[in-house]
Amino acid sequence: MKIITSTVMLASLLAISANTSAATLDDVVGKGYVQCGVSQGLPGFSNFDDKGNWSGVDVDVCRAIAAAIFDDAQAVKFTPLSAKERFTALQSGEIDVLSRNTTWTATRDTALGLNFAGVNYYDGQGFMVRNDLGVNNASELDGAAVCTNTGTTTELNVSDYFRANNMDYKIVAFEKADEVVAAYDAGRCDVYTTDQSGLYAQRIKLKDPSAHKVLPDVISKEPLGPVVRHGDDQWFDIVKWSLYCMINAEEMGITSANVASKAASGGDPAVNRLLGTEGKFGENLGVSPTWCRNIVAGVGNYGESFARNLSIDPLNIARGVNELWTKGGLQYAPPIR
Repeated sequence: MKIITSTVMLASLLAISANTSAATLDDVVGKGYVQCGVSQGLPGFSNFDDKGNWSGVDVDVCRAIAAAIFDDAQAVKFTPLSAKERFTALQSGEIDVLSRNTTWTATRDTALGLNFAGVNYYDGQGFMVRNDLGVNNASELDGAAVCTNTGTTTELNVSDYFRANNMDYKIVAFEKADEVVAAYDAGRCDVYTTDQSGLYAQRIKLKDPSAHKVLPDVISKEPLGPVVRHGDDQWFDIVKWSLYCMINAEEMGITSANVASKAASGGDPAVNRLLGTEGKFGENLGVSPTWCRNIVAGVGNYGESFARNLSIDPLNIARGVNELWTKGGLQYAPPIR
């Protein structure tokens, strides 16, 4: 009975998705902004201050899309979503794009009727413990109570890891990230598990961050990136090429500070194509010829976004595998030509 109910619900959501995903660009232009689904507050990725201003690398993807369409990186409205409700919000048309530390998996990319538009952060799941627990690696967590979010790949990864290593554990799961943090901080579990980036981000919310450490073990692959609905290739193209613009701009040394002079110089054909002085790449996307120039001017390149949101205190997250491919990392964007 549960299987039948799940199948019916999925079919219903996919039908809604098919109806709402056509001509997303027209809908966005009509209302004058991009409706972007983000986390409920994850420092460095999508977080808001006491004035309601959003920031983070996931937020910057949303702003890049808005800059490409409107030449206005502020033409975005944000919908904070829990892990459990994020996909339903996208499938139903409540949001235009989901940019919320979401892992690209086969099931999500197929059965849920979604398209992942690239990877803006390569991550992996880890564990955080109290220093006084006396644990130095994940293999010492036999019998642990583990706090995490429900409705994520995190629970499945924990199950796989503990089962593969013949260890016992108990899951203590909550829908909202702040509930998980509060439960761990109150001692309701021994371990907090999520993507390693999330552990560093959430640790700063604890009463005494210095009393906790992130273990070195990485137990999964978590490629995180923006997501759109199946059925609207133009919108899919705009979202993925907005991200690729930022990555290509960093590779070419184009920044928010020099983008105007680079566009005016006219020397490098690859730069000319990226910034819209050659070719019809904006026209092919259905946006302005200067769409990428507008993104870099309004948001910055990928490296600028990373540095502004993740490389500073109190997170101090190293680029690592998120360096450009030219510097030994995994960030690589297709060429604009």
